[in-house]
Amino acid sequence: MSIADLGAANEVKIFDPNDPVTGSYAAELVDAAIIERCGQWWLFLAGQPPGHGATDIYSASLPSNEPLSAAGWTPTRNADGVLLPVATNKLSHPWDGRGGRHCPSYVRGWDPRKGRWVERIYYAGAVDNLWGPYSIGFLEWDGETWADQSTPAFVPNEAWEHGSVYEPNVIHHEGKWKMWYVAGSNHEDYLVQGYAESDDGATDWRKHVVFAPPEMKMFDFCVRERDGIFHAIFSRVWVGQGEPPPETGFWWCSADKPSNNLSDWSRPIQIMTADDRGWHAGPWKPSFAFGEQGDVLVFFNGMYRTSDPGPFPFAFTLGCREIELPAGC
Repeated sequence: MSIADLGAANEVKIFDPNDPVTGSYAAELVDAAIIERCGQWWLFLAGQPPGHGATDIYSASLPSNEPLSAAGWTPTRNADGVLLPVATNKLSHPWDGRGGRHCPSYVRGWDPRKGRWVERIYYAGAVDNLWGPYSIGFLEWDGETWADQSTPAFVPNEAWEHGSVYEPNVIHHEGKWKMWYVAGSNHEDYLVQGYAESDDGATDWRKHVVFAPPEMKMFDFCVRERDGIFHAIFSRVWVGQGEPPPETGFWWCSADKPSNNLSDWSRPIQIMTADDRGWHAGPWKPSFAFGEQGDVLVFFNGMYRTSDPGPFPFAFTLGCREIELPAGC
């Protein structure tokens, strides 16, 4: 099966720092994590207000009780129109304050240490530099606010991780916190997809294993469950020279259980290529949710070249692709 077999697909641009219509007002808002909380749809986002500085985690929402949609998202701002981070970094600043927070992943799971269910936003943080190296920590909902943590929960400890771990995608399943993540760096053109699991998601992550080898260039592996089947959308990226190969883009697979072995998942189907759409090319950081009509909304990062003469003449965008999957997927 190929991308042509997937039927109608629509794309919507959600945020673009250079497009006033999107309402981001020159801010870059990307790395979406989609979640429904208390009858309302939310996006947790990594973002950077106009100007420079460390990235942080922000949010955007649809109106309460409205169904999931690709359009209509409003960033959370104060009365003066300033973007509001979801949390402070009073405790976490030593390990994420200067390099910022990136690639959030929301999950609700059981913490046996506390004897209760908890909500967390996992993310990658960097001590000194926006470009890493990274470790992974989380914010935890305390009933009133998202509380930051004084130390990261997950750090590289294997030689193949090259001292940096990021792009977490975390679920809670059968009493375990399960994480897929990237190790390595874009700068080295070395990206390995790793996997680890933990009882509490905070202190006891067991042996880190390779989920996908570096030659596959898997950058994210986002897992969702529907009707007892686990579905995953993952990105394959291209950070080398020249045009991206045809396998660059988004892929879909499924499994009866969220296995740590890639071969246990079904043969992947490509659902999005790296074709240049003007406001995005080479998508990455998928996060998805199932709509009311059986469709799937896939939120993703994009990027395009600008006329800025500076050292990084690119803008980051956020979009959504609505996909109608064939029967059996």
